[in-house]
Amino acid sequence: MNTTHYLIAGASHAGLEAVHRIRLVDETSPITLVTRDAHAPYSPTILPYVVSGQSAPERVVLRKADYFTQHNVTLISDNELVAINENDRVASLKSGDQWQYEKLLLATGADPIIPPIPGLSETPFHVLRTMQHAIDLREHAGKAKRAVVLGAGLIGMHGAENLRHAGLDVTIVEMCDQVLPGYFDPRAASVIETAFNDNGIHMVMGSRVVKVESQDNGCRITLENGNSLEADLLLVATGVKPQLDYLKGTSVQVDQGVLVDRNMRTDAPNIWAAGDVAQAADFYGEDKVMMGILPDAVTQGAIAAMDMAEDHALAPYVGGVPINTYTFFGQQAISVGQCMADAQLEELTRTDDDNQRYLKILLKDNRLHGISSINEEMDAGIMWQLILRKIDLTPVKDAFIARPLETGRALMSSTWR
Repeated sequence: MNTTHYLIAGASHAGLEAVHRIRLVDETSPITLVTRDAHAPYSPTILPYVVSGQSAPERVVLRKADYFTQHNVTLISDNELVAINENDRVASLKSGDQWQYEKLLLATGADPIIPPIPGLSETPFHVLRTMQHAIDLREHAGKAKRAVVLGAGLIGMHGAENLRHAGLDVTIVEMCDQVLPGYFDPRAASVIETAFNDNGIHMVMGSRVVKVESQDNGCRITLENGNSLEADLLLVATGVKPQLDYLKGTSVQVDQGVLVDRNMRTDAPNIWAAGDVAQAADFYGEDKVMMGILPDAVTQGAIAAMDMAEDHALAPYVGGVPINTYTFFGQQAISVGQCMADAQLEELTRTDDDNQRYLKILLKDNRLHGISSINEEMDAGIMWQLILRKIDLTPVKDAFIARPLETGRALMSSTWR
């Protein structure tokens, strides 16, 4: 049987950050990294640009082979975790190989949700979650003329824009009344939607697909109102969720994802989880939430690794704060923290319709709880830190409202530790 000290399942941001953090304090114990992807590790955020041809697969690698050799890491590609025997600390892989571990990190990410639309399973369609998905979609886009994208979340919007850049006529169908629900309020979303319309993408909002029919060289999509769309390329981008079948028979507790404490530990001994698979503390309340964003995956991967390696510098997870930077057709939107106001929050907004600019600041007791903007100079990372550190803005409140970027930079330069 194969043996390793650290077994990490998943080689995206959480898994790679875990390798890095372990090696800072433990230079010798064997690390084994398992990924179901046949390609070298990459960031999923770059996949839409592979579709459009703006980036080539070989140019978006996060870690090359020599990195793993130099750091004494065994990389197992094109394989995946399928079962865990927690009593014997043995992980079984799809290939049939078994690995006995001392400590196991689950960083297996999430898979696309395929909605139960009649006819969809019998119709050729694409998803966009892996490098191979992007390569396949790019190849098909080169032969297609009309694309329909189901879903106006980040994956769908990125995919639609890059299909448009590739020269296709594109329609987005979204059952909500706005794009990017959960990231931006309706006012900000309308600015983004207008940019898509102005760039030739047809937006069908508040519409539910009731049937998909395969046709020669394409498909027909029927909407709830009876209208139909025809396409020779269909991209399904209706969300993601963790695939947790490998946890059957274990004591690992799951809800929407793998439930973890503030050190990323599961209920099972010697097993941690981080990234898109983990359901961890919410910064704003007592619930545990799924975050699904790159910076949080890195943070969780680091915390899990430091706990696994018994790093005395470990600081427990303070909770998830959403952070998203979204570039679309040369414009930029950011959303950090809460995006919707409630009765406890002070809401301050500024709009400039002529220049398609928008700013919303949410405060509680003069501490930043959320900020979102369109085409405003902004540093999402600094806003994230202001929220995480609960910086009191009282002395600079007016200046912050007028100039959040400059004021935020000044605050962080004086308080950063």
